[in-house]
Amino acid sequence: MSLFVHRHEKADGRELLLYGRAPHQGIAGPELEAAPAGRSHLRWHPLRQEWVAYAGARQARTFLPQAAECPLCVSQAGRIGEIPFSDFEIAVFENRFPAFSADAEMPDAIRGLTLAQAGGRCEVIVYSPDHRSSLAGLSDERLELLIEVWGARVKVLRDMGFVAVLPFENRGEEIGVTLHHPHGQIYAFSFLPAQLARAAKAQAEAPLIAQLIETLDPALILRAGQAALSFVPPFAMYPYEVWLAPRRRVASPDELTDTERSDLAQALGDAMRRLDALFDAPMPYILTVQTAPQGFEDTFHMTIEIHPFRRDTNKLKYLAGVEQGAGVFLVDVLPEEAARRLRAASA
Repeated sequence: MSLFVHRHEKADGRELLLYGRAPHQGIAGPELEAAPAGRSHLRWHPLRQEWVAYAGARQARTFLPQAAECPLCVSQAGRIGEIPFSDFEIAVFENRFPAFSADAEMPDAIRGLTLAQAGGRCEVIVYSPDHRSSLAGLSDERLELLIEVWGARVKVLRDMGFVAVLPFENRGEEIGVTLHHPHGQIYAFSFLPAQLARAAKAQAEAPLIAQLIETLDPALILRAGQAALSFVPPFAMYPYEVWLAPRRRVASPDELTDTERSDLAQALGDAMRRLDALFDAPMPYILTVQTAPQGFEDTFHMTIEIHPFRRDTNKLKYLAGVEQGAGVFLVDVLPEEAARRLRAASA
């Protein structure tokens, strides 16, 4: 299927891209005023051996507006938002309050600290103009489009020279979401984040995802397609954690075939519906699309990982002392039991 993109430069100079299966038609309306500029920077954490980003301007970002004032809804009389058009399929635009930017300046020296530019790019990806929708409510066709857009953006950002690219979604006020409209984000980094580095280096030593798929207990599989599958990882760190992967190793979504993309879309929608049905309530979660960092394209196996934050009805999974202090996760639900319950949940 064809993928069309309509490029628009926003009034403040940020890029807006409208992706769809048909050419976009429409004339832009009024736009938001430019946000105050902010300066971000990185500080090296010597004990954790990783960078910490500081972005004070993000304190001013929009926080839980009423639906009538949602900045991600389509433009209409009385409301000016981020997307100055009356309709769209999937929209991608540069974040109004970025943590990383391509023109990041070198911070002023601070005694005793190793500092660096917070180089990168932060994008928002809006899945639908429907404010009340969610990944679980999107059609398989829209999910296929979303996966293809993830791939298109990863490729563009990689080609721009960024070291690593991470599409992700935070869902639910329980984990700090500030906008309810169905959307995710895409961060491109000028450096290799520590967690992505560990995963990439481990896969460079052995084909771990392929081995996992080959040896997976069938009882852990939620949906097995010809080209992709979803499952509860046997080493899950969160109750009801779900992973999705193409059977063939690909570095990122832009390398998927039509069949692989279709299977992944069906598995994604199925997993989202099962998670929402599990406790008969929208599941708060963090979803990440793990893609190959620069230099690891020939060994990295992309996955989509979903970390739910509800462990039971009205009970959330918090990262407490041992998780935060030692990095050792305590999981209350065995992966085998989680898979059994998810398989039984109505999708």
